[in-house]
Amino acid sequence: MRRRPLNRPHPLRRFRAARPGFAGLAGLAALLFAALPAAPAVADDDGFTMKDSRITESSGLAASRQHPGVYWTHNDSDDGAYLYAVDSETGETVATVTMTGVGTPRDVEAISMGPDNKLYVGDIGDNLGGTWAYVWIYELPEPKELKDQTLKATQYVVKYEDGARDAEALMVHPKTGRVYIADKNEAGGSLYEGPAELSASGTNVFKKVAAVPDLEVTDGAFSPDGKQLALRAYFGGILYDWNGGKIKKVERLSVPLQRQGESVTFRTDGSKIMYGSEGSGSSVVARDVPGGGSGSGGSGSSSSDSDGDASGTTQADGEGTSSTVKVGALAVAGAVVVVWGFRRLLRRPSS
Repeated sequence: MRRRPLNRPHPLRRFRAARPGFAGLAGLAALLFAALPAAPAVADDDGFTMKDSRITESSGLAASRQHPGVYWTHNDSDDGAYLYAVDSETGETVATVTMTGVGTPRDVEAISMGPDNKLYVGDIGDNLGGTWAYVWIYELPEPKELKDQTLKATQYVVKYEDGARDAEALMVHPKTGRVYIADKNEAGGSLYEGPAELSASGTNVFKKVAAVPDLEVTDGAFSPDGKQLALRAYFGGILYDWNGGKIKKVERLSVPLQRQGESVTFRTDGSKIMYGSEGSGSSVVARDVPGGGSGSGGSGSSSSDSDGDASGTTQADGEGTSSTVKVGALAVAGAVVVVWGFRRLLRRPSS
């Protein structure tokens, strides 16, 4: 997410109360939350911290297959047409790619690895909630050699069949190469499917294929075998069986508490999900995939790899993630109430 203008509030501002004094405390609580470290104190192995001072708003994450242990990321907003390859062993940037042929990016929010080591970059954010007539997707080959370089990308124009909207999650199916977008909506959004092949000469219309209830999606990723789809929000997430495009909820994801969690990807062996956050020196937290992950030979999904017809009604149940969101919200709001009550108690005149 880009640097927010006044019309794009931080997610914690939803807890602001009507009373001025309480609102001030709610703002203080939000400020304290923002000061938390990007990763929790207890994190699974194989996480890392981005050390590059240029990476201040990491808003997307994609694991490299041809460069093991390397993750691609980018800054949010109109920072420029730059991609950064980060070595998870050291946290250092090992390559910076400058994209050409894409004009000036507006609000870059996502990155995904497709078949044949193709990188897809989603310039799909809309800070005004649906004012852009179209958004863009950029496609380029992942470089075989990790070094600073300039690469030409193909730019695709994208529209949604039911009108403009804000989105931060772009996922490319690793087997079929089909591109999907999940829009961002506090009340729950939708999953959109692109054409079988994107066209650089016309407009690519994305069609709604499934509902994503009770989840304000900030990013998503397919498992390496394409059998599962993970969607995350600030306070929760859901793991789905892909099921040929008719997504089915598997279970709630253990999303870490982060400063501003806006990125997610699977590790290339499919055993862990990597959760990233915006902020300078932000950490990427590794968490085990429920059931061992479909890509690791565990007890994960056994659904079809095929792209299938994704136009069926989703069987996803967002209740679990909705509970996670509510728990996170109540925790912050509860802390505010305690502080407010304590201050009132101190102000009582002595008898």
